[in-house]
Amino acid sequence: MSMPPLASGPQGPDALRPLLAAVLDALDTGARTRGGPLPAGGPHAVAARMRDAVGDLLPEHGDPGALPALVHALAEGAADPADPLCAAHLHCPPLAVATAADLAVLALNPSLDSWDQAPAASELEALVTRQLAKEVYPDTPPTPTPDAVMTTGGTESNQLALLLARETLGPTVRLVRGANAHHSLPRAAWLLGLPDPVTVPAPTGTLDPTALHNALTTHPGPHLVTATAGTTDAGLIDPLPDIAAVCRTHRARLHIDAAYGAGLLFSDRHRHRLTGLSAADTVTLDLHKLGWQPIAAGLLAVRDHHDLTALHHHADYLNADDDTEAGLPDLLGRSLRTTRRPDTLKIAVTLKTLGRTGLGALVDQVCAHAHHLADLITAHPRLELHAPPTISTVLFRPTGATDTTVAEIRRRLLTDGHAVLGRAHLHGRLWLKTTLLNPHTRPDDLAALLKLVEGNTPT
Repeated sequence: MSMPPLASGPQGPDALRPLLAAVLDALDTGARTRGGPLPAGGPHAVAARMRDAVGDLLPEHGDPGALPALVHALAEGAADPADPLCAAHLHCPPLAVATAADLAVLALNPSLDSWDQAPAASELEALVTRQLAKEVYPDTPPTPTPDAVMTTGGTESNQLALLLARETLGPTVRLVRGANAHHSLPRAAWLLGLPDPVTVPAPTGTLDPTALHNALTTHPGPHLVTATAGTTDAGLIDPLPDIAAVCRTHRARLHIDAAYGAGLLFSDRHRHRLTGLSAADTVTLDLHKLGWQPIAAGLLAVRDHHDLTALHHHADYLNADDDTEAGLPDLLGRSLRTTRRPDTLKIAVTLKTLGRTGLGALVDQVCAHAHHLADLITAHPRLELHAPPTISTVLFRPTGATDTTVAEIRRRLLTDGHAVLGRAHLHGRLWLKTTLLNPHTRPDDLAALLKLVEGNTPT
């Protein structure tokens, strides 16, 4: 029996070429079979089709047709974020150039737990994280130096922000967050054994600075305040300058979860919405949201790189002292993870290929789509708009519909495979949620989406 070829090494490219062709063909046939943004039939039907495609998962003798068959099955049963009618979540269609770059990572398989496993990748990560930290903290003086570390996304970044706050302020630091904050924040406080968090009202959907002041006055510190730039439900941005001023008054540490909104930094037109971001001690960014990267592409930026010394960890086989003294970079202090892939290659390729202007144009495009959809809803006699969009999220519902009806419309569209809409409870009512992250969406696509909602609304 011949040995199967490897993805790297001298024979790697020749081995991959026919396999890549098979994968691309299977992606195409799978998408054609699916025929829409989501597979039809609901969970049971999709699971049954996948079971049929897999068959005997570990046969006695291998099946050379497994690759195209299973890729086809996955594509047929996928929710395709590149379909204009797949608009529920902060789940972006990745750029082709970023996806192609990620293929190189898969083939070379660098592991950023020690320099000798990822020599070039370790330097690339340092370059990318420093550049993105400068985007968050453009006016910070030379000392302290901003920096950033790679994460798997907003949940890990937020958890890491709480960990750094605990290491800086001590184990009694109390999380003070708005009612609109991401669910990962109180969960991280629980995981780290911190005191019970304080939840501040957000009656308009954003954190109220006056209520924050009262909470900081009432509850003993030290405090870690978290604000949000791009809420999950409605894409709202907290009043960052006012929150930063309250934090300065109370000497509270500030973390801003900008997992969604940080992409506005690339846009000349929308960057002003993030005024006050640089006042934060730590900032969460996710470029697999408003950055069009394949998952994962998360970061945590820090205003003072010294905060990251809390992550230092020693394992002699990975970062022996004499190796570090001899000049080999110590990578264990760059993450809580050990084995991790260099997600910075796809980011670097995207930044360099598109530039600030190209990325800014994508941001501007999806924000414009959101405003156009909001205008269509406002003009529609049987639909109700929640509020004008802040970023690219639009909430709406059929006029006069009950929450039960709104939920049933969403599930019917999902089960039929016609459209993927999210849901959000705000102001005591359930809303349909669209999160527009596809810059290729056309006005006709948005009109078609509303027609589907109208057609599935009981008269």
